[in-house]
Amino acid sequence: MNKQDLVTVVAETGELSRAKAGEVVDALFEAIGASLKKKEEVRLVGFGTFSISHRKAGKGRNPRTGEEIEIAATTTVRFKPGKSLKDEVA
Repeated sequence: MNKQDLVTVVAETGELSRAKAGEVVDALFEAIGASLKKKEEVRLVGFGTFSISHRKAGKGRNPRTGEEIEIAATTTVRFKPGKSLKDEVA
């Protein structure tokens, strides 16, 4: 499923126009992104939790040459599915 498919499902389920459903989906994504940018956790009960995770800098190896390289610290988004979502998929 891609974004347009999601917009179609929201439009049909919510009895909205595709344009209005597109605005709803965009607003949802913007709200989640804004909260994560503020380093806030986003919990959607039954669906899952989006959170920010920090990875420390470390060392790795180039598999082709075997040369040791530095891997920079990064900030990434994590998603932990909720029980209802896990049960639905299983």
